[in-house]
Amino acid sequence: MFFIRRHIFIYFVISITLVLSACESLFGMPATPTSAIPSATPAPPSPTPPPLVATVNDEWIIEEEFLAELERYRNAQDALGSDVSAKDAAQTVLDDLIAQVLLAQAAHEGGFTLTEADLETRIDALESEVGELGTLANWLSNNGYSDSSFRISLKRATEAAWMRDKIISAVPKTADQVYAAQILFYNEEAARTVADQLNSGANFAELAILYEPNTGGQLGWFPRDYILEPALEEAAFGLEPDQYSDVITTEVGYHIIKVMERDSQHPLSPDAYLVLQAKALQDWLAQRRSESEIVLAP
Repeated sequence: MFFIRRHIFIYFVISITLVLSACESLFGMPATPTSAIPSATPAPPSPTPPPLVATVNDEWIIEEEFLAELERYRNAQDALGSDVSAKDAAQTVLDDLIAQVLLAQAAHEGGFTLTEADLETRIDALESEVGELGTLANWLSNNGYSDSSFRISLKRATEAAWMRDKIISAVPKTADQVYAAQILFYNEEAARTVADQLNSGANFAELAILYEPNTGGQLGWFPRDYILEPALEEAAFGLEPDQYSDVITTEVGYHIIKVMERDSQHPLSPDAYLVLQAKALQDWLAQRRSESEIVLAP
């Protein structure tokens, strides 16, 4: 149904473009190093630091990197036909860069740092992936990267992805779930009339088919944190099987919801699993941010 997260886009905080996934399976393969990995926060040639947009636990996010990433983000949104305001675009990119740094820092604490050999292996794989379209150097130029900035971004993104995967893989594949159906109305009077009929002994399934003939109001199995309307979730998980709710008012309309079954360890659907993984990542980042020293440039 429309108030269930059916087609959620999981933005897993890594924004180095889709080519990163091309070499994901190569993690850990040996390679001969050909050049040094730049530091994520390269030291300036003088005591004066480069222009910054933020520091994250004393690690720099430099303005040059932010502006280049912002341009890539805008180009991607334009290609998708998405109209994003300049303010929202800047906030999205800054939040993503901060999240990458936080994840990469946690990866280091967890004992993972991308080695020089692994970085070279990934770059070699990318060279092969883009080979049919031109050289990697051309791809970097077309996407606003220098060799140095790309190596920094790839290293940090890979480390962030390692931590991201550790977080989301810890999400159980079963959860407390209910199997429910609803009858949705667009005016309160109709909802109250049906509620009275149910209280007088009318059959919920028959009424659901009458008002929603295509689906019978079936919502299927869902866990907590999956329904977009908190009032509906609260009602569903407050009911016993075979019980139905009073009329619930939301921005969408007026609902009567009935729970048919409940299972404390029901397998999650692929979509629900992605939603809970996304929530786990969002919760982790929120907690990590609250524990970190993040200073934004004035």
